Amino acid sequence: MKIIEGKVIVTCPGRNFVTLKIITDEGVYGIGDATLNGRELSVVSYLEDHVIPCLIGRDPQQIEDIWQYLYRGAYWRRGPVTMSAIAAVDMALWDIKAKLAKMPLYQLLGGRCREGVMVYGHANGTTIDDTLGELDRYMSMGYKAIRLQTGVPGLKSTYGVSGDKMYYEPADGDLPTENVWSTEKYLDSVPKLFERAREKVGFGPHLLHDVHHRLTPIEAARLGKSLEPYRLFWLEDATVADNPESFRLIRQHTTTPLAVGEVFNSIHDCRTLIQEQLIDYIRCTLVHTGGITHLRRIASLADLYQVRTGCHGATDLSPVSMGAALNFDISIPNFGVQEYMRHTKETDEVFPHNYTFKNGYLMPGETPGHGVDIDEKLAAKYPYKRAFLPVNRLEDGSMTNW
Repeated sequence: MKIIEGKVIVTCPGRNFVTLKIITDEGVYGIGDATLNGRELSVVSYLEDHVIPCLIGRDPQQIEDIWQYLYRGAYWRRGPVTMSAIAAVDMALWDIKAKLAKMPLYQLLGGRCREGVMVYGHANGTTIDDTLGELDRYMSMGYKAIRLQTGVPGLKSTYGVSGDKMYYEPADGDLPTENVWSTEKYLDSVPKLFERAREKVGFGPHLLHDVHHRLTPIEAARLGKSLEPYRLFWLEDATVADNPESFRLIRQHTTTPLAVGEVFNSIHDCRTLIQEQLIDYIRCTLVHTGGITHLRRIASLADLYQVRTGCHGATDLSPVSMGAALNFDISIPNFGVQEYMRHTKETDEVFPHNYTFKNGYLMPGETPGHGVDIDEKLAAKYPYKRAFLPVNRLEDGSMTNW
């Protein structure tokens, strides 16, 4: 069996997605997600100009060898563009191998470790009362884990809060929109949100919160300590993780569980954080961390140090990534939770899939492969539309982390 074609499909059914389709001489094909939010066309070029020509004629069943070839052979290793491209190839090859085996992908990864994959949804609102109303709605849908985000008094906009409560898409402009941020106002408001939430629903549901890299280490430590009475499932991206030593300071001051990693693209980004047990959940995602082959290594390393997974799963990942992630999640021993932001009806139609949601859990399908396909004719009806993520400024006008 040989690879005879690689095709990159760009579509925008409400937001941009990049999909790689690898086709073999026996007619079996696999698909992988290559979406990099706000930089989609960079990955398209990397795939079309540099990766696909190297795949033609190769045996698609040699997944590990192809992964090493693309990683070691480029010389310029890692980085989000390179690793997203490798991830797309890797997902597509695992899809092909599982189809050849006539098995759902998780069976090739060792079989089920659990009956379902617990997921968390996003409850948000411009006020605490609005967010608590959304918390009620998510609980009524069966969610056992829910992320809470709310507007900050005195700020016009806040990360995680949107008009569309179910399909939040932050890439909202042909050029980057500019937000204004105040750490002081934020730190005053967040504990009030979780105090009200626990008064309302008790300690039954798991509650999560995303800081989005906006605090210094000592500010993050202060927030974690103030949230301890409310028993968060995790505090996500409490500070920028470029310097892993920052998390040592946070650990000294709070027992609130910490999660980080959605912007990582290599095991080397998270090695210190895991080995020193500075975090509790590693949030690397298949599409930005080199696919299933590489994320399995990260999960295995994390398992040695009792760190669990909590893979990123926002709408900037296509259903292809979600289908592959569910097969991965259900097969590893140290799974924690899977983020699940629902896609629009248009996206679901472009990417038919067989995973299902029930009682707070997602279930991967039982068809061979990772269970997600692409309708190319329908995808062609939604042309690419340039969209940037916002940027962030402090109230004095200086740039800060979005």
